[in-house]
Amino acid sequence: MTRSPTFQRRHVYGAVAAGALALAALVPITADAAQAMLRFDGGIGETPVSTVATANVVNGILPGGQPWVISTLHASVDENGQIRVNGRGLLLAGGNGIGTNAGQSVKAIVFCNGVRSETAAAGVPLEPDGDFRIEDQLVPTPAGPCATATLLITNLANRWFAAGIPK
Repeated sequence: MTRSPTFQRRHVYGAVAAGALALAALVPITADAAQAMLRFDGGIGETPVSTVATANVVNGILPGGQPWVISTLHASVDENGQIRVNGRGLLLAGGNGIGTNAGQSVKAIVFCNGVRSETAAAGVPLEPDGDFRIEDQLVPTPAGPCATATLLITNLANRWFAAGIPK
């Protein structure tokens, strides 16, 4: 049985496409993914006290005063200290401003093996719904690998509102 040239072309094109897809699977999607030193997936909102008489201080950083909630948090830090944070729904969970962003701006502080690095002091303003995006350089650049890592989202006065969950 002889096959038509159209059938043979389709068969060859299909084989070439399948080969290209297989090759693409071997190449990293982004260079950033290969260089990530730290990743955080999920966030924990701040509760001002850890016990009745003890403030919820993390690595010397005081809590924000009122409770805060965060819907989602994703962050990565590369080997050069570049940090990317996407946060959603960082809002007050108590007090008269409940459900608002309290007009706050935020920045990131990372502790790698107990050594503090942070983003620019100017921070980024929270959107009305509590969303924010930080793309900045940590200073100083964290020295990896990090056996213990903590990410805190703080206001400009260094009061923490949320913490990242290490991945």
